[in-house]
Amino acid sequence: MSRIAARFASLKKEGRGALIPFLEAFDPDLETSQAILAGMPAAGADLIEIGMPFTDPMADGPIIQLAGQRGLKAGATLKGTLAMVRRFREADDRTPIVLMGYLNPIVAYGPEAFCQDAAAAGVDGLIAVDLPPEEADLLAPHAAAQGIDIIRLVAPTTDESRLPYVLEGSSGFVYYVSIAGITGTRTASSADLSAAIPRVRKFTDLPIAIGFGIRTPEQAANATEIADAAIVASALIDTLARTLDEDGRALPGTVDAVLDQVRALAEAVRGVRVAA
Repeated sequence: MSRIAARFASLKKEGRGALIPFLEAFDPDLETSQAILAGMPAAGADLIEIGMPFTDPMADGPIIQLAGQRGLKAGATLKGTLAMVRRFREADDRTPIVLMGYLNPIVAYGPEAFCQDAAAAGVDGLIAVDLPPEEADLLAPHAAAQGIDIIRLVAPTTDESRLPYVLEGSSGFVYYVSIAGITGTRTASSADLSAAIPRVRKFTDLPIAIGFGIRTPEQAANATEIADAAIVASALIDTLARTLDEDGRALPGTVDAVLDQVRALAEAVRGVRVAA
């Protein structure tokens, strides 16, 4: 059983949903992002999503765009991101790690080589934001050969005639994009999510994680009442950014500020009990 499947199975037995916090690799520098990554499990992260900085992040709003720019300025590469995961795995062999990014750098790296290196580093899942199902054969066979889950994105605009096609070959969990737009710009209502998630469940037995609009502990708790996980990205990056000095450098309180926010989110999620 993969780490992702094992973690969701364990959480189901506990009767609660998952918190999936996000960090951007090398934001604002390697040492700081590595420290945040290392501290997330103890702060309450059930799975962790790591952004792979890219120059044209079309799905991301200004907050994560700026994080990517800081990461690239600090020297982020795919090899460097995988090295972060390898270092994390020296101390933690249980927390699932999911990489999120765009297809161009993976193609430049070589999809087969990338999947081999990602698996060797300890990566469990991959979200390629701009990889449509029609072109999945560029990456999916190589990921499957290495035991890496390909996590599909489903949006409010994905109609029921397309859902089975989008979800075919998906594994790990389904990422439900809660808004029709870019990250960090607005939040879906509980009513919208309550209507949308059962529609997706008709076509998959995989856990469903809600992202693109979860910013507060209350919203994270609400997401895990409706779905199986809450993904929090822009709110954490915003907290990090507000701690940086005028030159964009981390200050002594940067890591703690982000991890304190993860703890608050985790406490809210863990307070929601659902039928196991």
